[in-house]
Amino acid sequence: MNVHTGRQPTTAEAALVDSFVDRMGELPGDAEIVSARDNAIEALKTQGLPSRRVEAWHYTDLRTLLRSVAAYDGTAGTNALPAIIPGSAVATVSNGVALTSPRVEGVEFVKYSEKLANGSVIRDLAIRGGDDAIGQINAAYVTDGWAVSVAEGVVLEAPLELQNAQARGQGHVRFPVKFGKGSKATVIERQTGGEGEGFSTSVSNVTVADDADIVWIILREHGVEATQLAQFTATIGTNAKLTLYIVNAGGKLVRQEVHVLSKGEGSDFQLRGVNLLGGESHTDVTMTLGHLVENTTSVQIIRNVVTDRARGVFQGQIKVNRIAQKTDARMACNTLLLSDDGEFDAKPELEIFADDVACGHGATVTEIDGNHLFYLQARGIPESDARGLLIKAFVAEIIEELESEPLVEALEAILDKWLAAHV
Repeated sequence: MNVHTGRQPTTAEAALVDSFVDRMGELPGDAEIVSARDNAIEALKTQGLPSRRVEAWHYTDLRTLLRSVAAYDGTAGTNALPAIIPGSAVATVSNGVALTSPRVEGVEFVKYSEKLANGSVIRDLAIRGGDDAIGQINAAYVTDGWAVSVAEGVVLEAPLELQNAQARGQGHVRFPVKFGKGSKATVIERQTGGEGEGFSTSVSNVTVADDADIVWIILREHGVEATQLAQFTATIGTNAKLTLYIVNAGGKLVRQEVHVLSKGEGSDFQLRGVNLLGGESHTDVTMTLGHLVENTTSVQIIRNVVTDRARGVFQGQIKVNRIAQKTDARMACNTLLLSDDGEFDAKPELEIFADDVACGHGATVTEIDGNHLFYLQARGIPESDARGLLIKAFVAEIIEELESEPLVEALEAILDKWLAAHV
């Protein structure tokens, strides 16, 4: 816990509290929700934003890094963006307001603001602990989002795209999604923004029932003045599989938390991350994974490209319960450091209380191999193009694991766009 009693609040802390006072009458919710909002903002006032003294935030000192908070701008809304994969079903939130939802057989969409109004999501607003700054801010301010339910046995042929568009100003959304037993789906959580100053939070709570097979992709493309604090939580049932892709390709200050519990025997969690870091950005991916029962598997692979004065962080913690025998859990973080002024901090952790497991972790940091670069240049490829090819090969190995060719092409287009701007 990060207590600032008796200390002067920072500019950002004061702005968060003042903004809540100004907007509290406009935020949806019944009496219980209002009380939960009050409790969240009081916790934030008491504890303040987390500093490096809080272990989970040691490499992302939010109290220092968050110097200002963009004011709410009611004119910042936009229309839904074209689907990144043609044919996808798109449900959009713009400037914290849910727009129209698609019609998909076997899938129910409900505006989160409606659930706030009737108080049916009071448990959603529970805070994970004293260091849960993202949960506190989002619980206090959340205005809308989409609650999605995929029925048992439903197989979605086309992806479902959940858009959160924040052109500028301030916005706070939630995406609670439940996948029924035996369902199969691909979900693209698309976090986008403009070039103006922005501050947003987004929380996705995912339940994967028994025998379901889910691919969830988080694509983040924000402007250079945007701050986003995001959280993804999931529980995985028996013989179910969740594959999570995270692609960070923009934003001034980004923290993406991932909290997963493997609750069912035979469950499998796969995490693949690509962090493309340039300018003076700061991007943090923090993961906790709990193996709670026997015979569960997980693999996490993170690839990072750092240039300019950017800084990146990956914290990965795997906990294996005492009864979770036969767990197979592996984690790797690989970084390509292209600048003397860039930085990447990796902190892998294993907490193992079972004695019949196969667990391991590793981290590497390197620069472009001079021999590889010379090989390409000797064949007439200009140095800048050669560097781009080597960087793309480093990242593409992760992207190409996806079975969908349109998805691979879409992610490679994001990579190409970033390379053109930074390499």
